Amino acid sequence: MQRLLAAAMAAALGLGAAESDAPGRVEVRVDGGTVAAGAAESDAPERVEVKLRGGCTVVADIVKESAETLYLDLGFTVLAVPRKEVLQVSAGEEAAAATVRKDIFFVGNLAPGPIKRKAEEFGEAVVRVGTPRGQGSGFIIDAEGGYVITNHHVIAEERKIHVTVFRRDGQELARETIGDVEIAALNETLDIALLRLPADKRAGLKHVYLGDSAQAAVGDAVFAIGSPLGLERSVSEGIISMRNRPFDGLVYLQTTAAINPGNSGGPLFNERGEVIGITNMKVMYGEGLGFAIPVDYLKDFLQNRDAFVFDKDNPNTGWRYLPPPPKPRAAPPAPPKENAK
Repeated sequence: MQRLLAAAMAAALGLGAAESDAPGRVEVRVDGGTVAAGAAESDAPERVEVKLRGGCTVVADIVKESAETLYLDLGFTVLAVPRKEVLQVSAGEEAAAATVRKDIFFVGNLAPGPIKRKAEEFGEAVVRVGTPRGQGSGFIIDAEGGYVITNHHVIAEERKIHVTVFRRDGQELARETIGDVEIAALNETLDIALLRLPADKRAGLKHVYLGDSAQAAVGDAVFAIGSPLGLERSVSEGIISMRNRPFDGLVYLQTTAAINPGNSGGPLFNERGEVIGITNMKVMYGEGLGFAIPVDYLKDFLQNRDAFVFDKDNPNTGWRYLPPPPKPRAAPPAPPKENAK
């Protein structure tokens, strides 16, 4: 029946018998998980990942395309997708790869899922960052290398830094506080700090996957994990309210997810469980007005971290812009001359 249906659809689309006899295997990613359909993969069609405006992702074979429509072979039927509903088409290895390591971080191409499952999956990679003067949150981007991201303002002017991590011990999470944390790089303008854990404390840690903040859209579901007011591993959910809210020459993700003191430096996840931002501020006396640094800024910082390496022996490391010289003041007017008598 499947082959007859595929053949009928192929005939309607004007395809040859050889193409219709080899339906491709596909994965349809929806909110509840991943659904697989079809038979063995075909070598002829082009396998792609299609991201749709409604938030769904379809991995399938292109069997025909026109200026207005994309036809995807789902194995049991052919799906006609209007191009105006397509956000992005990724082909080849890019569509097949789930996760890729890039330098000291990982990027993900993960399947959407419920927040409960995603928070459980990636919550172990979220840490608490403490100093003698306060505390904030952070997240591990490379467990093997011990690299942790937090906000610059969480550790500003501090050298004694400790990080509290959570390791899986059977069905429970064991808390462990790690001292002697190294500051690897700082960028005050972006409010990003890169920390590094001691080599003997990295075993058994988990890491997050970085997403693409440029793909975030208003209305997308997001959730944050952190330690607001010291309450470890707190999860809050919301949506993207604005994807490019400007402040001081930079743009931020605005979200309705609850952000409070102590969340600073923690991750903002999308529905796939990929980090798309670093939570760093909220509007005081306002509710549902939180902000996060887009993860694309973080990627650029990490790939150029040698320019921001922290030098503990030089308190003035980095460039400082001097204020412009004051504007010359006009000379006061001369007093009037008295007439000679």
